[in-house]
Amino acid sequence: MRETDLLVQDVPEAQVPDLEVIDDAAVAMAALSPVRARILAVLSQPGSATTVARRLGESRQKVNYHLGALEEHGLVRLVEERQRRGLTERIMVASASSYVVSAEALGATAADPVHTDRLSTRYLVAVAARLIREVGRLAREADAAGQRLSTLTIETEIRFASPAARASFAEDLADAVGALAARYHAGDAPEGRTHRLVVAAHPIPTDDPTPGEEP
Repeated sequence: MRETDLLVQDVPEAQVPDLEVIDDAAVAMAALSPVRARILAVLSQPGSATTVARRLGESRQKVNYHLGALEEHGLVRLVEERQRRGLTERIMVASASSYVVSAEALGATAADPVHTDRLSTRYLVAVAARLIREVGRLAREADAAGQRLSTLTIETEIRFASPAARASFAEDLADAVGALAARYHAGDAPEGRTHRLVVAAHPIPTDDPTPGEEP
């Protein structure tokens, strides 16, 4: 075992969030660089420029350069500094295990359901983009306040026998959601808080692997 391996193993475990939403264009550009994206993947566990360079087959100088940019944009943070042979070894860790870029990073060109045809498939994409933007911002505010954000996620898979069965399901679902919304909606509740409910369905791609899985 090499000395640098021992160094990283001795670092206290860093708490890394499982996901971070990026809503700043400059941060998104830093994260989308292919080399920097690979560095972030390696730094889901604490490591130094030396250990990252060895894992990626890159020079330490090149990794150090990209680490500086990632640190500047808050995508990696310092865990510990150690002296080795008269040099300071900086142990870094990624700000999250995975990332999602919010449409907010695109500024005025970001997807917005208001400007999208409700009858088009792109409307679903625009709604999903809004969901990421809104929940990402609320999650950051809740984290900063040391509070939990109350959300609801329901996900399942249905194999419809025919387009007619899919249409019948959609009608039944709309009726059920409408009835529940009417039952629980309290528009005049002074202490209430309005929530956004999104129900979506789309075919599952058959030729693309799930992210993180091999084809």
